[in-house]
Amino acid sequence: MFNLIRRDVILQKRQLIIFIPFILFFIIMGVPPVLTFLVSSIFIPFNTYAYDEKAETNILLNSLPYTRAEIIASRYLGAIVYMILSIGVTSLALFAFNQSFTIADVAIGSGLFLLFAGLTFPLFQIFKPGYITTVILISFVILTLIARPMISFIAEHLTAITDFIANASILALYTGAALAILTVYVISWGITTIIYQRKAF
Repeated sequence: MFNLIRRDVILQKRQLIIFIPFILFFIIMGVPPVLTFLVSSIFIPFNTYAYDEKAETNILLNSLPYTRAEIIASRYLGAIVYMILSIGVTSLALFAFNQSFTIADVAIGSGLFLLFAGLTFPLFQIFKPGYITTVILISFVILTLIARPMISFIAEHLTAITDFIANASILALYTGAALAILTVYVISWGITTIIYQRKAF
């Protein structure tokens, strides 16, 4: 399974050259660190899916001595590995440009990535090739646009939730959010595995 994860890096050598300038652009433009960590984490895993979508590599993968469960596991575990590496590179870039960031920025950025990945990875198995990249890009833009209005709506109208969050400790909030996100990610992993095992290539 490690070879499947390594395959993604080998296939994306040229895209990885774009990765650093891509992150530097966000830093220079003054994008908040949370969003920079989120976008950098998304880069490799979603590029892998986009590449596989164009090349139809699922046929090749299923001819290799790996089970379908292992192929999906490599995607989900690989996403975590690439997220950690991307956060490390982004942190060094922010440090080099004297841009301040906190552990909270890293935690929120990585949490948002895992949540977004958990919600979108099953879509790659549901939608037909050629459409999914567009769907994911539109979904990301929509989520980014509606995030702030949704938070404002919750703060104004759902006061019970607002009061609960205000009275909860930081540790409890982060622990609860982490458990919720990991639960979504694990459920997504299971759903994607079931869908992939039933697909015909």
